[in-house]
Amino acid sequence: MMTKNEIRHSKRLSWLLRHGAPEAGIRMDPAGWVALDEVLRYLGMSRSTLDAVVRSNTKRRLQVVGARIRCCQGHSTRSGVTREALEASWETYEGDALIWHGTSTGAVASIAEEGVLPQKRTHVHLAPTLASVVGKRAQVDVMLGVDPRLVRAAGQTIWRAPNGVILARRIDPEHIVEVRAMTRRSRAQEGELRALFGARRSA
Repeated sequence: MMTKNEIRHSKRLSWLLRHGAPEAGIRMDPAGWVALDEVLRYLGMSRSTLDAVVRSNTKRRLQVVGARIRCCQGHSTRSGVTREALEASWETYEGDALIWHGTSTGAVASIAEEGVLPQKRTHVHLAPTLASVVGKRAQVDVMLGVDPRLVRAAGQTIWRAPNGVILARRIDPEHIVEVRAMTRRSRAQEGELRALFGARRSA
């Protein structure tokens, strides 16, 4: 379990490596890599502290290779990365079991119309299982089950980052085949939420 100090350092690292490098004046390459010494200098962090944070990060999003560090996924479009370079650093996901996107009850209606969009991020994040630690926020109202076979049949690629997060450029509404209520509030609305996806919902 991470200590409070490690959590604080982890949040600072994640902000810098996913969103804040341009603001900090730190050069980030198209796949998200930055020079380790620049990060340590900007954050005023020791290498031993950084190594401890990387080891204890529960979502395993921090990667250190040689003199470089990056977050392996989760970048905003303003961070300086490109979708193509990130995708080249991930592996293609070939699984057929449902993958899951967590969201709020308020967002379900727009998702049923427009699909899951990355908004200000480079990619949509999905979890490989309902119980997964990675690929979803800790507390969500609803989990939407996506059939990866339908996604691939539509000519879209799915990737898996080194920490296990599943990623796509978008998820079209017709590829969402299951709705799972995760909270008391959403369970009270589950029938309505399922109905938004109509016949696409799996049995």
